[in-house]
Amino acid sequence: MIEFSAWGAALAGVGVGTACGFTVRRARLCSFGAVEDAWMGGDTRRLRIFGLALAIALIGTQTLIGLRLLDPANSTYVQSALPWLSIVVGSTLFGLGMALVGTCGFGSLVRLGSGDLRSLIVMMVFGAVAYATLRGMFAPVRIEVLEKVYWPLPGGLKGDFAGILTYLGAPAARALITAIGALVLIAIVAVDPRLRRSPRLLLAGATLGLAVVAGWWVTGVAVDAFETVPRAQSLTFVSPVGRALYGVLSAPSALLEFGIGTLAGVTLGSFLSALYDREFRWEAFDDDREMRRHLLGAVLMGGGGVLAGGCTIGQGISAGSMLALSWPLAIAGMMLGARIGIAFLMEGSLRGLWQRG
Repeated sequence: MIEFSAWGAALAGVGVGTACGFTVRRARLCSFGAVEDAWMGGDTRRLRIFGLALAIALIGTQTLIGLRLLDPANSTYVQSALPWLSIVVGSTLFGLGMALVGTCGFGSLVRLGSGDLRSLIVMMVFGAVAYATLRGMFAPVRIEVLEKVYWPLPGGLKGDFAGILTYLGAPAARALITAIGALVLIAIVAVDPRLRRSPRLLLAGATLGLAVVAGWWVTGVAVDAFETVPRAQSLTFVSPVGRALYGVLSAPSALLEFGIGTLAGVTLGSFLSALYDREFRWEAFDDDREMRRHLLGAVLMGGGGVLAGGCTIGQGISAGSMLALSWPLAIAGMMLGARIGIAFLMEGSLRGLWQRG
């Protein structure tokens, strides 16, 4: 029998995802687009908005932790060992896949809600490869090869910066890192007059940040009281896609969880936004070359995202809000992978890898 709290978590996920999908699509906010703007044109505006989302998520999440409502060790991001090789390899593959598809998993859901049938194919392949890497035929390679290379943390510590600094003798490290990090990220946005005149971007960034906090609260505080969720989770768009595909094919009751609810919500929010702006239209692949590129990108994102422990949203904002050690490794890998993909798409080689367009 499915407990009420499972329905509550799933419906909360739908609500949170709908808000994200609606605001992000209206703002044209895309993680790969932000990286591409920064690498190729030196325009960091959209990247700064993701920094704003991280700042808000950081303040809210660390407040929950400080009030002892949320335990960082109850998330997948804060563990007693750091599988650095898996994170580096996976995040680089994910970034390369983003470049081939032209967006990440979250962006693909936003596109799907707008009528892009290419994203439907991408998400099906993405989900299948993600689940195969998580629990299927590729799982032994992940577990027995890549995740065997890790950094164990001393004294039973969990993998977050605040916990390590506290262990080293800085008891106020959590509050200090949160305050300084959030102020710097907000200031980077505030000093740009173009962003101050971009309410849609600001709203989208704020919504993403608040959505991450809501995810931690729903799954780590509210639902945890019913003991139906083994780990706290927040926004991430890799393993939930794989679990959703498995649920549709084999176990419909497994669909009732926060993460899968956010997938439906993001798609719905984007659909409502497209209708509101009168921009909904069906789109498909132009030719077989474009389809091959998208399929390869979906494979790389699905497998790489599981190896990395999350996507640009999962590692970039959710893990960052936990001050997880995996966060800088994953972000660096995704940036590198995206840059490699851009170089290949534009020039067919790595000769212009570090040059701006």
